[in-house]
Amino acid sequence: MASDCVFCRILKGEIPAQKVFENDRVAAILDINPISWGHTLVLTKAHHETYTDLPEDVLASLVQGAQQVARGVLKASGAEGFNLLMNNHRCSGQAIPHAHVHVIPRKTGDGIKFNWQTKPYSQGELEKAAETIKKEIGR
Repeated sequence: MASDCVFCRILKGEIPAQKVFENDRVAAILDINPISWGHTLVLTKAHHETYTDLPEDVLASLVQGAQQVARGVLKASGAEGFNLLMNNHRCSGQAIPHAHVHVIPRKTGDGIKFNWQTKPYSQGELEKAAETIKKEIGR
């Protein structure tokens, strides 16, 4: 655990939080600034900053914990669906550098919008991107 990490301090009981789930590898707390009622954060107990830092066994536990939490949040909130979101690094919106997944309950017409502005690749860039990524994955 990192002594200056807010989530590590919550996990140690130094900062209060509404814990809704816990096992040996992950814990889930209600977000104090929720996007919707029941918005829950699933945290790794071990301090890792991002998705790509997670050892495979911890990642598996995070995914399994998030699935279990999502099922409970759906029932408790009466939501029709949910967003499962993980921000990685500050540029993507990660406010606390500790690996965590957001479970955000959703209902039709809830007015929540994630403002993703998309644009198509320019001529030849789709193929170039695919080849470059495949090359890096293969390393």
